[in-house]
Amino acid sequence: MWNALSLILVGLLWGATNPFIKKGSQGIQKVEANSRIKKLLLEIKFIVCRWQYWIPFLLNQSGSLVYFFTLQNTELSLAVPVANSLTFVFTAITAKLLGEEKLPPKALCGILLILVGTTICMIDRIKTESEPNLQTDL
Repeated sequence: MWNALSLILVGLLWGATNPFIKKGSQGIQKVEANSRIKKLLLEIKFIVCRWQYWIPFLLNQSGSLVYFFTLQNTELSLAVPVANSLTFVFTAITAKLLGEEKLPPKALCGILLILVGTTICMIDRIKTESEPNLQTDL
């Protein structure tokens, strides 16, 4: 059960922070310089000086830490699709709440299918973990 909640938390931290990171980096395209190296340095300075970028970035990276520790007790065949699909769901929902983009009906259908599939995978995993390990002698 803890692994399932951890994977949901990972999806939330990764997904919900993506639109905020995008918003925090707005304006970097306007950085201009007369050389590539100077432009790179000015872009780095731009990002380093924006808390609007760093706070969501650090939250996003905390999701990576949770993911790292969750992988120690979870099968990759479950962890990877669940975390990545939930990241998509939380990104879409957060972007919608921020007024970034409208979700077309097909996207809503996709989100619903992702949630149903993720739920089925997690229920199966929780059920498998709670069942006693039966070994038969042949």
